[in-house]
Order: sequence, then structure tokens, then C-alpha cells
Amino acid sequence: MNFLDIGEVAARSGVKPSALRYYEEIGLISSVFRHGLRRQFAPDVLLHLKLIAMGKAAGFGLGEIAALFGSSPKPEVPRALLHERADALERQIRDLQALRDTLRHVAECKAPSHLECPTFRRLLDVAGKRGTRRKEKAAAGGR
Repeated sequence: MNFLDIGEVAARSGVKPSALRYYEEIGLISSVFRHGLRRQFAPDVLLHLKLIAMGKAAGFGLGEIAALFGSSPKPEVPRALLHERADALERQIRDLQALRDTLRHVAECKAPSHLECPTFRRLLDVAGKRGTRRKEKAAAGGR
């Protein structure tokens, strides 16, 4: 088996060596042995790093990702958790689309003042209600 030293893993993955050392420290990845002072990794570490990157992009924290990986060499992510995160992303996408539409309307509105525009006022009311619901949900322990 051809092992990869930390420099090669960093070059292939785009992850800095300091981050690789930290990932190893918190149990996300593990080196196989050391050749001199350089850590050596099995080639499958590149797959793990891709999974970590995807998890981070999906909004999981490193602690959550480490918990998902557990001690198994083949990470198993609970499907229910993936559905939950996908639903949260869907809500975020809808909110961002509404914000985009609001910004476009404000930029193109012909009213003398945006506060005089009934459409803009309605959009503000909707945005305010969403913000209030999020705060209430967060206070109740929801996401």
C-alpha cells in the first residue's frame, strides 16, 4: 500500500497541514505511522477529507462531523440527520430567495421613498415575522 505523507495529503486535498494535524487531534482522520517527523496517511484519508468538506459546507460543525464518523473506518451518517439538514438548507434557500427579491424590488422601485412603497412595506412585514419566529424557535431550543 502506498502511504501519503502529510505534505502530499495537503497538496492533493487543499487542506493545510495545520488543519490536517488538528483534524487528527480531534479524531476526524488518523495517520498510520510516521516517517521521521512526517505523518503518513492511508490513501482513503482523501475520501474522509472530502466528506469533512461536504459536512462543513452543509453546515455541520467539526464536532458534529467527528461524532458522525465515530470510530469506524467507514463513516455512516444517519439518513434522518441528512434529511433534517437538507430541510434546514431548503428553508435557508427560500429565505435567501425572498431576501434577493426584496433587494431587487428596493433597487428598482419607482416610489419616491421605499417606505412609501406598499410592496416594500409588505416585504418588510414578512421579513419581520420570519425573524420573530426564528428567535422564538431558538429560545425554545429548536433550530
